[in-house]
Amino acid sequence: MIEQAKHGEWVTEASRPDYRMLLKRLLDRCLALLLLIFLSPVFILVSLLIKITSSGSVFYVDERAGLHGRTFRMYKFRTMKQGAASQRDLLVAANEMDGPVFKIKNDPRVTSIGKYLRKYSLDELPQLYNVVKGEMSLVGPRPLPTYEIAHIPYAFRRRLCMHPGMTCTWQAGGRNRILYQEWMRLDLEYIQNWSLWLDFKILLKTIWIVCTAEGAS
Repeated sequence: MIEQAKHGEWVTEASRPDYRMLLKRLLDRCLALLLLIFLSPVFILVSLLIKITSSGSVFYVDERAGLHGRTFRMYKFRTMKQGAASQRDLLVAANEMDGPVFKIKNDPRVTSIGKYLRKYSLDELPQLYNVVKGEMSLVGPRPLPTYEIAHIPYAFRRRLCMHPGMTCTWQAGGRNRILYQEWMRLDLEYIQNWSLWLDFKILLKTIWIVCTAEGAS
């Protein structure tokens, strides 16, 4: 588990252990389960495309930091070639994100189908399973890899006080065009102002951003 902050700054989920947070968790799981069923043909099609165009597993599984820094296994459709993780250190100089986050717009490790899955965020769909399991929410601060969490400034660790989400203000406001410091600030602002209505608005904005591929990489 990631070391927790002193004095309990981010010990409780959004500091709102009331019926609204319980309702959020219930809605998350119910909607995620319905989406898994409704989108099952998409899952089958994407799985076939991945298997046809590249060798390796259909899914990419990575350890991420969840609520209170507890680690969990997050699922995505695989968008990179086999052995991509071992090549990361060779591409550090090409990183286009500031802070501890690593991302390259034209990453040479991405497969032919992977770039389209990323463009329209289809690679994120398996995280619906994480939501059903209660490890994630539909809306919440994005779950960062454990090696990135270890390097984020102390002031931003309060983002761990809430279940991580499939989307949040960052994704709904421009995705990779937003700088790291602004991304962290938006996460903290979301936690401070959280409401079910805010979640609904973020989900609607995310649908538009994903459909137009705005800010994708």
